[in-house]
Amino acid sequence: MAIFTGAGVAIVTPFKSDFSVDYDKFRELIEYQIANGTDCIIVCGTTGESSTLTHEEHLECIRFCAEVVNHRIPVVAGTGSNATDTAIYLSQEAEKFGVDGLLIVTPYYNKATQNGLIKHYTAVANSVKLPIIMYNVPSRTGCNILPETAVYLAKNVENIVAIKEATGNISQVAKLMSLADGCIDLYSGNDDQVVPILSLGGKGVISVVSNIAPQQMHDMVQSYLDGDVKKAADMQLKAIELCNALFCEVNPIPVKKAVELMGLCEGYLRMPLSEMEPQNVERLKKAMTDYGIEF
Repeated sequence: MAIFTGAGVAIVTPFKSDFSVDYDKFRELIEYQIANGTDCIIVCGTTGESSTLTHEEHLECIRFCAEVVNHRIPVVAGTGSNATDTAIYLSQEAEKFGVDGLLIVTPYYNKATQNGLIKHYTAVANSVKLPIIMYNVPSRTGCNILPETAVYLAKNVENIVAIKEATGNISQVAKLMSLADGCIDLYSGNDDQVVPILSLGGKGVISVVSNIAPQQMHDMVQSYLDGDVKKAADMQLKAIELCNALFCEVNPIPVKKAVELMGLCEGYLRMPLSEMEPQNVERLKKAMTDYGIEF
C-alpha cells in the first residue's frame, strides 16, 4: 500500500525575524494544508530549508509536525544526508516521532557511484522499519539514481518502496517504470510534470505549488485518478506559468515569498538564500493572480 496517493506538500519552514523557527506559524501552515485537501505533509525537505537547520532543529520540526498532524494525514520526514551515518541518525530519531515514512535524498556533493547508492540506501533502510521514498534530484545533488539501481533497491530492500523523481527526464522515468513492473511507487518531484508522471503509473506529487494551492494540486491528481484525464491535463497546463514563476529563482526563495504574500507566514530565508529580485516578485504576483490565488 502506498504511503500516500495524491498531492503531498513539501512544506516550507517558517522563520521569525531572528531566523529561529516560528512554531506558531508552522502550526497554522499545517492546519491550512489539512483544511485545504493536502494528502500528505513532507517536512524538512529541500523546500523546508533542511540544509540550514541544525540537527536539533531538524528533528524538532519533524516531531512538531507529527504531533500537530496527529495522524489525520500521513507525514513523511526528510532525513537524508550526504553522510550515511547522519542519515541513519536522523531517520532513527524521526521514526520515534510516529511519522509515516521517510524521504531520503541521494548523497549530495560526494557524488556516489551506483554501487555507493545501493550501499547507502540499504544501510539507511536497514536501520529503521519505516517505508522509504528515495529522492532523485540530480540538479541539486550531482548524483542520479539510474532506473536499474532504483529497481534493484526496491526489489531487494523490503522497506524501500517509492521514488520521488525530479530529474525532469521523462524518458528515464518511463524506463524506470518499465523495469519496475509494479515494484516501486512513483511520485513526481516537479510540479510541471504531474500529469505526465501519473500517465506512467505515478501515485501523485510531492509539491512546492501545494504550499499556496493545496486544493488545486489535490484536485489535479484526483481528477486523473478518477479517470478525467482531460480535466487533469487542463489543470496542469493552467498551472505551468505559476510553476515557472515559483522556480524562476532557486527553490524555496519564490515560494517563501508567495506564502508571505498570502499572509500565511513571514518570508524570512536563512543564508545563503537571499531575497527575491524585485522583477521576479512582480512576475510571481502576476502568475498568482492569473492562477486565481488571492493575496
